[in-house]
Amino acid sequence: MLVLNAEPELDCGDPQAARAALGKAEFVVALSAYDAGASYANVILPIAAFTETPGSFVSTEGRLQSFYATVNPPGEARPAWKVLRVLGSSLGLPGFELDTVEQVRAACLAGRDIAALLSNKIDFSGEAKPAPSGIQRIADVPIYFADPLVRRSAPLQETKDAAAPRAWMNRRLMGRLALADGDTVQVRQGEGQATLKAALDERLPDECVRVAAAHRSTAGLGAMFGTVTLEKVRMEKVA
Repeated sequence: MLVLNAEPELDCGDPQAARAALGKAEFVVALSAYDAGASYANVILPIAAFTETPGSFVSTEGRLQSFYATVNPPGEARPAWKVLRVLGSSLGLPGFELDTVEQVRAACLAGRDIAALLSNKIDFSGEAKPAPSGIQRIADVPIYFADPLVRRSAPLQETKDAAAPRAWMNRRLMGRLALADGDTVQVRQGEGQATLKAALDERLPDECVRVAAAHRSTAGLGAMFGTVTLEKVRMEKVA
């Protein structure tokens, strides 16, 4: 299994399933600009961060924009496409003969409708499923939890948008569970669990709890959406 510029325990919709798949893989190679993957990767290959290599990105307008490297990568780190090129060539695979980033960009995007690739259209066809029972988790990914770069930015992690996840719920659910704003709760989902502070958000629907994903404190939970159980943690007084 090849993990490219990602941390599956934080970047996947179901961290527990991702870790289980990594554990079953015969060999795991992680390509990262950081010391990520030591707990599951057999080999970590250093790659350049986006500021250290030329490349392209597509804006929210569907506009393709290219950029140049601003600094050189440290040590023997190389752009990810060059590392992949060497791996593919060493394995004798076709399609790894590209020599420049311009050739890579052309191979990826030539003749493709970029705007169509950005479509968020949802197909509502199919049979309606019955409403689920139990408390339902609603997960978001806060802006400064979203990728390995922002997660390691000390200034960004000091902002309000990087506050640690809480178990947000409306007053009715809080009352049913005998919780108050600020109480400590144990959130369980499948075989995973997380200990969080309860917080009030009257905008949430009944029987729903919002628990952010992509954070170390919630990586032990399962899928971003599904049934969870909540239990108040009793704090014992120290004599």
